[in-house]
Amino acid sequence: MGVGRREFLRAIAGGTGFIVLRSASSAYSYQANQRLNVAIVGCGGRGMWFVSNIKNWGQNLVAMCDVNEQKAAKAFEMFPDVPKYRDFRKMLDEMEKQIDAVIVSTPDHTHAVISVRAMRMGKHVFCEKPLAHNVYEARLMRQVAKEKGVATQKGNQGVSSPQFRRGVELVWDGVLGKVTEVHVWNTRGDPGKRPRPTESVPIPPHFDWDLWLGPAPYRPYHPDWLRWHGWRDFGTGQLGNWGSHTTALAFKALKLDTLWAAESKEGTKIVRVKAQCSEVDEDSYPRWEIVQWEFPARGEMPPVVVNWYKGGADVLQKFGIRQKLEDIIGRKLDWGDAGEKKWRDWAGSLIVGTEGVIYGTGHSATIELLPLEKFKDVDTKKPEKLPLSRGPEMDWLEACRGGPAPWSNFVDFAGPQAEFYLLGNVATLFPDEWLEYDIAKGAIVNHTEANRRLKRTYRQGWEL
Repeated sequence: MGVGRREFLRAIAGGTGFIVLRSASSAYSYQANQRLNVAIVGCGGRGMWFVSNIKNWGQNLVAMCDVNEQKAAKAFEMFPDVPKYRDFRKMLDEMEKQIDAVIVSTPDHTHAVISVRAMRMGKHVFCEKPLAHNVYEARLMRQVAKEKGVATQKGNQGVSSPQFRRGVELVWDGVLGKVTEVHVWNTRGDPGKRPRPTESVPIPPHFDWDLWLGPAPYRPYHPDWLRWHGWRDFGTGQLGNWGSHTTALAFKALKLDTLWAAESKEGTKIVRVKAQCSEVDEDSYPRWEIVQWEFPARGEMPPVVVNWYKGGADVLQKFGIRQKLEDIIGRKLDWGDAGEKKWRDWAGSLIVGTEGVIYGTGHSATIELLPLEKFKDVDTKKPEKLPLSRGPEMDWLEACRGGPAPWSNFVDFAGPQAEFYLLGNVATLFPDEWLEYDIAKGAIVNHTEANRRLKRTYRQGWEL
């Protein structure tokens, strides 16, 4: 089912228990060689990557938190003497003085409540993609990170690859000419409309259902809710799940992030977004969707249209999208094989300029400069001027000690990028309508109901 994370990272590198721990220094005063005291929230599943590597990164793991003790059992066994928690709030309150930094690897709907609480306590935060559940949360996480001055990083690892940075250079150096269109696709799709579970199912004793729900509206437990990516209350669909990766190269290379950076008056920076989709459902993301964003000019870069296509290969072929992409790339796209040799074709991006095209693969970690014959003498393997990365985690840990901000920090890149793609999820609730998002105001200014959907309704006690 594609290149594994371990192989990928090799390529880009070129709760209730409590024990007494020694106190750490202030979160702002460690020396360059001092170990950081790190807490991990979400230790099972994806979180195992962080648990397994924390020693390799030369840091201390001082607290572990997971609402599912069975899923986290293997991770917990690796560090038997480290305090274990179910509730991250209790962990942060009881161990505030021992924790320097927090890694968040939980379902999308709890990213912000954990990250914001930690940052407000002065803790550095590494949060997995897609950063936030909705536009409001992405904006808040950016704001709090900026106010507290903590080191942050989002886990979209392709941004750390040498070829990603070379792709950015090529666009900035004008190799593609003027870029006015971008195409991003994902052929996995989402399940589409599903009936809400209605039967009564006992809550497993190893699982804290209430804490798993967090800020989401309460409903009786059912295991179907745990397949959360396609549920609007919990996940962000493929647009958040994979769009975080596949849109990253264009967002950085075309300086779309700069629209959030400079101070501007309301109404001067408007992003327009419109969607087509298979169905509109309050509970589920569409089975297929086509989303289009129109961005204004950035300095000498002209206005650009970013297109997102999600759905099975049959659907995208029906709409002529496959043919359009193949015409641009100059070869056939193999969407029928998810094996190691063909993994990248099922998701990717095309940055289309007047002089050439950059094809970015699923993680945006590798690129091709097209046409190949025209650019055969251009090196695309590593940047010539931009700094190399040590990997997303090591870049963040260095920033925690006062080093440079990682490329995917919440303030400069991850927050703005998340606002951008999560706008697409709002658009799929109002198909065929142009929504106008005022970046300075953080609001959809032409559609009251769509503007309301930038923020979720928070369960009592979980408000942000």
